[in-house]
Amino acid sequence: MTGVDPATHCYHCGLPVPKEADYRVEIDGSDREMCCHGCQAVAQAIIDGGLASFYLHRETPSRKPEDLVPEALQRFELYDQQALQQTFVESDEADTKTASLILEGITCAACVWLNERHVNALPGVLDFSVNYSTHRARVRWDESRIHLSDILKAVTEIGYVAHPFDPGRQETVHKKEKSAALRRLAVAGLGAMQVMMLAIAMYAGDYSGMDEDLRVFMRWVSLVLTIPVVFYSGASFFTTAYRDLKRRQLGMDVPVSLAIGGAFAASVWSTIFNGAEVYFDSVCMFAFFLLTSRYLEMGARHKAGEAAEELVKLLPATATRLSDDGESVVAVSELMPGDRVLVRPGETVPADGIVCDGQSSVDESLLTGESLPRSRGTGDELVGGSVNVESPLTLQVEKVGDDTLVSAIVRLLDRAQAEKPRMAKLADRVAGWFVSVQLTIATLVAVWWSFHAPEHAFAITLSVLVVTCPCALSLATPTAITAASGALTRLGLLTTRGHALETLAKVSHVLFDKTGTLTRGLLQLAEVEPFAPDRADRERCLALAAALESGSEHPVAKALAAQVERAPEVSELTALPGQGMQGTVEGRRYRIGNSAYVTELSGVAMPEGGGSDATEVLLGDEDGVLARFSLRDELRADADVAIRQLRDLGLRVEILSGDAAGAVERVAGELGIDDARSRMRPDDKLARVRALQAEGHRVAMVGDGVNDAPVLAGADVSVAMGQGAQLAHASADMVVLSERLGALGDGVAKARQTRKIIKQNMTWAILYNASALPLAAAGLVAPWMAAIGMSLSSLVVVFNALRLKSG
Repeated sequence: MTGVDPATHCYHCGLPVPKEADYRVEIDGSDREMCCHGCQAVAQAIIDGGLASFYLHRETPSRKPEDLVPEALQRFELYDQQALQQTFVESDEADTKTASLILEGITCAACVWLNERHVNALPGVLDFSVNYSTHRARVRWDESRIHLSDILKAVTEIGYVAHPFDPGRQETVHKKEKSAALRRLAVAGLGAMQVMMLAIAMYAGDYSGMDEDLRVFMRWVSLVLTIPVVFYSGASFFTTAYRDLKRRQLGMDVPVSLAIGGAFAASVWSTIFNGAEVYFDSVCMFAFFLLTSRYLEMGARHKAGEAAEELVKLLPATATRLSDDGESVVAVSELMPGDRVLVRPGETVPADGIVCDGQSSVDESLLTGESLPRSRGTGDELVGGSVNVESPLTLQVEKVGDDTLVSAIVRLLDRAQAEKPRMAKLADRVAGWFVSVQLTIATLVAVWWSFHAPEHAFAITLSVLVVTCPCALSLATPTAITAASGALTRLGLLTTRGHALETLAKVSHVLFDKTGTLTRGLLQLAEVEPFAPDRADRERCLALAAALESGSEHPVAKALAAQVERAPEVSELTALPGQGMQGTVEGRRYRIGNSAYVTELSGVAMPEGGGSDATEVLLGDEDGVLARFSLRDELRADADVAIRQLRDLGLRVEILSGDAAGAVERVAGELGIDDARSRMRPDDKLARVRALQAEGHRVAMVGDGVNDAPVLAGADVSVAMGQGAQLAHASADMVVLSERLGALGDGVAKARQTRKIIKQNMTWAILYNASALPLAAAGLVAPWMAAIGMSLSSLVVVFNALRLKSG
């Protein structure tokens, strides 16, 4: 910087520094004066973000505020623009937003802990959680108190890089990460092989004799070969350790760096001054084994997160759009609702929409887990990401981008993998203080051996630093959860909450809603029984029913609404969950729903009759009941098998339904369910759940996700049946994507297997560290053995968790 005196002018902006102001920042090894808190904060962020070259490459300071911050920090401001946020930010409430981010620079569980602690401390951040397996973060913030750019800058301040999740960039980051790791591993491997050959020769010379000049020569050669291993392959260890220490944190790479740096420094000293021992072989072996472990662990992490990545890649890059001018190939990102698209056999459906021409079979296996193609024709829904099998289809686009089913699934899966179950939080807390305990023990061991056997003190202390591994403890849960969630997604059961698998493994009771859950939810109108044909005949009753049900998504509503082409206008439409709908048609108030709700309007008793095994719905006005509608549904094809599977797993099964007793008893009888309760309102269902929980039972509730919201929220773990719009707004812990109810039994079995593997991993991590540390402190573990043990401890945990990937 030229033109100003750095002693009297601000090093950042060039303005005069006020007298007695003390806003210094260390830049390039020198304390630089700043004029105010603002310049001090920006300068510190620039230095902490590794952007010190900003000051080296500018010729004069600028008075313009936009020039006072380098481009690397300015670009974060772009992510605050509303138009840009539409592609990756969800708005939950007025000022509450949620986004998925990619974090670069994560090397161990301590990095995750540091990022979560730092960002969660920011005013306005409601939640920030990182999935170590995928390096994806989910952040939820109050836009009125903090902006996304501030969060991204905060991550940069502690030495990491955060940017909005983008499938293409995620793949690029993975490739870059893998390529860099492979290069470091190759250099470490070549160096370790050469140094070990020289070490073996020197060890042999200790027994058979060796010329002293030859020994000195071999030490110098070993030193030269070790330099690239330490300063290239091991550079990431030192960088991460420095970053942690600068933030006054103790990450896993702190003891690793102390071990590698200390052993290398001691070996250099012994080589120059002809000391007794050199540890070049241990340094190279430790770096090589640790890098090998992290490379394999990285590959396992990528595999564990494959489910979400596969879903992201389902949508094609281009589509064939139809217009008056003919066909044109366009990018899928250019499609808009209302566009007509041609999907040829073998092509992937580019967006969600309705078939407007054609008949074909569609493979939805990657989305729903359904193995057989499903027939689709004019008027049927098509889901983006499914594959057309037989004949051409013309699709009218209804949903694109973040509104599609694929995007909804990815968001829910991402949320589940970012949330931490109880065991993972416990492991993270333990790992947080593990390193400080390890360093304390290493110091005590060094002191003890210095007094009792000083010649062995350094090697034993080195082994203590190397042998223990907090990563195995922190990896035990998240890797298993990620692998299991991916496997269940392929089976058609989407995990949307982090605690779901842990809780599902412990349930003792599974409670089912009937309509749309045990049955297909495709009700067919079997009978219409008018009670006052002088006031409303059959057609009028159907028209009124269709009008009142127009505001509901319940299967009964859909069945009645489909009976008329055009329903009369309805106003003041209100719904009472679990009971029915009320509205005004042509100035007259009507109700449709269960008996108690409808007769309450007029005070006139229910006419005699009914009691059949069909689902019954009444229509009435202020003068009495007008009609009774009887509807029938059929069981899901695999309902019987699914219930038997749950029983075989030792679970109690019940039905809680708002339907009439006859219809509920018929379904319970066909499925062999002894405990079936009918005419239950949402609060009645919730009371049943609370009663079971009071007895100490863990309860899973399975519903259609529409009318069962209160009881789904009250259960220990909730499972919603539904696709499309229901899924996009699902608040359940898990969602059955396919029509296969058996996915629930698969989920319970997988959850129990996950719990078992997590316990195995935790047990292994604790036993390994508890046994390895005393052995190393006693001098029974050589440094090279410690290096192998530490690396293997993490790999055992990761590969054990990957067993969950099998469907």
